[in-house]
Amino acid sequence: MKPRERMIRTLAHEAVDAVPRQLWNLSGVRMFRPQELEEVRARYPSEIEWAPSRYGTSRYLRGEKNVVGSFVDEFGSVRTVAQAGVSGEVTKPVLASWDDLDGYEFPWEMLENADFSAIDPLCAATDRFVLAGTWIRPFERLQFMRGTENLLVDLALGEPGVERLLSEIHRFNLAELDALCKTRADGIFFMDDWGSQRALLVDPALWRTLFRPLYKEYCERIRNSGKFVFMHSDGHIESIYPDLVDIGVSALNSQLFCMDLEALALRYGDRMTFWGEIDRQHLLPFGTPEEVRAGVDRVARATIGRRGRTGVIAQCEWGNDVPKENIEAVFDQWSRY
Repeated sequence: MKPRERMIRTLAHEAVDAVPRQLWNLSGVRMFRPQELEEVRARYPSEIEWAPSRYGTSRYLRGEKNVVGSFVDEFGSVRTVAQAGVSGEVTKPVLASWDDLDGYEFPWEMLENADFSAIDPLCAATDRFVLAGTWIRPFERLQFMRGTENLLVDLALGEPGVERLLSEIHRFNLAELDALCKTRADGIFFMDDWGSQRALLVDPALWRTLFRPLYKEYCERIRNSGKFVFMHSDGHIESIYPDLVDIGVSALNSQLFCMDLEALALRYGDRMTFWGEIDRQHLLPFGTPEEVRAGVDRVARATIGRRGRTGVIAQCEWGNDVPKENIEAVFDQWSRY
C-alpha cells in the first residue's frame, strides 16, 4: 500500500496494512542534532510530506528567529528568545493599546507575494500524502498581537476591539486558505493552542460564540475543495472535542495524555482520526524506551483496540530534550501494529 493511500484510508477509518507515521521535530533538533534527525528519518520515513509553500517577506520582520535575543515577528510584535531553538515569547505586543489598531496594517505582502507553484508538481511526483501548513491560528494571533494577559482580560471584559481585530485576522486567514485550496495538496493544516493543563483557557461558551464559527468556515472551505482538515491544539481541550468533530476536523493532534484518551477514543474514534501524540511532557523527555513503548501501546489500545478500526497516525514530537532512542522506540513500537 502506498503512503498516500494508507493515509486516506486511515482518515476514512478503512483497513490499512500498517499505521501511517509522521515525525515532528522542533527547531532545536534541526539546528543542533541534524545527523540524529536524518538517521531517524531514514529508518522511519514519514507518510506525510509538508507542501513547499513560500511566503512574501513581511514589512515588520526584523532580526533572527530561534536564537537567543529579540526579534520582531511577521505581524510586528517583539519576541524574546531565552533558549536557542525555540520561537520565544512576545514581550512587546504590536497592539499594546487598542488605540494602536486604527493605524495598524496587516502584512498582506506575505500573501500577495506568496508562491505555491511548487505544490502541484510535488503532488504529481510523490506517492506520499501532501499536507499544506498555514499561518492560521486566530486565538494565538490575538495573543501575539495583544499580549496573552491583555487578551484574556479583554475577553473577560467583552472588549469590542477583540471582535474587530479577530474579523481582520479571519479575513487574512481566508485569503491564505483560498489560495491553498486551489492547489492539489491532499490536506490543509491550521492550529491554535487552547488548553491549559486541566481545562480550556476560556469559557467554552465564549469559545463557541467567537471562535467556532471561524473554524467551521475554515473546515467548510477545505472540505469543499476536496481536501482533508488537519488541526493541532495543545493542552486539555476535551470540552471542545465534540465541536471540532462536528465542524469537520478530519485529524486532530492534541495532548492526549493530558486528558482521558480512552474516553475520547471511545466517543469520537469513529468520526475523527487521532493525529498521534505520545506524551511529550513526561514520557518522551524523561521516560525509558520501555515506558515510551507502553505509552504507544496505550494509544493503540484506545484508538484501534478490540474494535479493529483504523483512525490513528503514529505521530510524535521530537523536542530539544528528548533522547533519540525514545523517538526510535515510538516508531518501532507502532510498526508492530
